Amino acid sequence: MAFYIVRRVAAIAVILAVISILIFAITQALPGNVARMIAGQFATPDMIAAIEAKLRLNDPLPVQYWRWASGFLTADLGQSLIMERPIAPMLADALANSARLAAASFIIVALLGVSLGVIAAVRHNTPIDHGISVFTFLGISVPEFFWGIVLILVFAGYLRWLPSGGAGDAAQGSSSLAYLVLPSATLTFALIAHVSRMTRSSMLETLGSNYVLYARAKGLPERVVLLRHALTNALLPTITVLAIDIGWLIGGIVVVETVFSYPGLGRLLLFAIERHDLPLMQASILVVAAIYCFANLAADLLYAYFNPKIRYGHTRR
Repeated sequence: MAFYIVRRVAAIAVILAVISILIFAITQALPGNVARMIAGQFATPDMIAAIEAKLRLNDPLPVQYWRWASGFLTADLGQSLIMERPIAPMLADALANSARLAAASFIIVALLGVSLGVIAAVRHNTPIDHGISVFTFLGISVPEFFWGIVLILVFAGYLRWLPSGGAGDAAQGSSSLAYLVLPSATLTFALIAHVSRMTRSSMLETLGSNYVLYARAKGLPERVVLLRHALTNALLPTITVLAIDIGWLIGGIVVVETVFSYPGLGRLLLFAIERHDLPLMQASILVVAAIYCFANLAADLLYAYFNPKIRYGHTRR
């Protein structure tokens, strides 16, 4: 297992190196001139040339890439061209806010999605199963921003139970958790639908297997049969869906953070794209790619945890 982890981490390093080249090339090819945006509406050619020289935007592209990539390896992400602030602390604060939002959403998705899938499989072809199926279809069909607007209108506008946006003050402690409720609920609708549908289909297949029938024939309690024998094996495809949903979660965070004015990584990335802030844009996208790569590694390790028969890095002859 240790050899497998080392090999996967090395592969992730190579993948991120290739992704960094693609990110740099694509962002450089985007239309617009950051020097002109900084100079303003009444910029003159001399002003634009002076800004480009100051920011070293006239250097050859390989030189600019190496300066950016080598700085990234030493945690020196450079400076935002628009805000003229170091990118590393800005990115750390935004990532911490998004991590709280993503963690709350992911926990809800994992617990509620798996529970609904198990209930739907156990109550197969009953009104409960049909009701859960309708809920999952709605979750998949309706986009996140619609749910966000509905939740804001109901719980923040009409009932006034929860704040409509922002992230609260860190000094407030637990009271800032109220700012996570509506964004987390918005993110979970579609993800719960994915997880519950996969769990349902996996549980239906597992409940008809021979080892589950044998466990029931031994007289084991139904709770033990479902949790220890059926669910443990049915979770393997669900883990894959959860890992894939990390990418969906990151994409949804961009929309949700914009709707709720939540100061996270998605909103920071959107700000960088709108302002053509290349260093901030490049650093944000590369961090998102790294998160997705390590999420897939975590999913593979969970495979081994739930199924001891899996032995990564070893081949039996």
